[in-house]
Amino acid sequence: MESDRVPQDNISTLANHKKAIYATSGTGGSYGIVASSGWEVEEEVTRQALKELERLSHEAYLKVLSGEVSPLYFHMYDQRMDLQVLAQTTGIFKWRLKRHFNPQVFVNLSPKMLERHASALGLSVDELCRLPNVCEESGA
Repeated sequence: MESDRVPQDNISTLANHKKAIYATSGTGGSYGIVASSGWEVEEEVTRQALKELERLSHEAYLKVLSGEVSPLYFHMYDQRMDLQVLAQTTGIFKWRLKRHFNPQVFVNLSPKMLERHASALGLSVDELCRLPNVCEESGA
């Protein structure tokens, strides 16, 4: 993309910030960094992705309430993560994390393992082990 064609749509998902886009200069074709305020299509895709994460979070919340999965499963989606991201953040294999989604396994996790999960999710161990009341009120 040429530097004079970099989108400047002032999208709300960037919150009045700019991001770096590599673009070619008009003369010579060398690449350089151009500040962009975003593109409308990018904003729509971001909103769709956030809506999907909210849907997954809500489904996870209901699964925890029904006893199908542990609170870890809900908090993963609530913090906008998936299994791959949580595995990378905690340094725990995906197959092991899937076991931790089992409520019977989760309640028997060591304090050290609970702290590891809580730290990766930006929560306290107490918050990790329970569902927030806010979800019941907001329907999320």
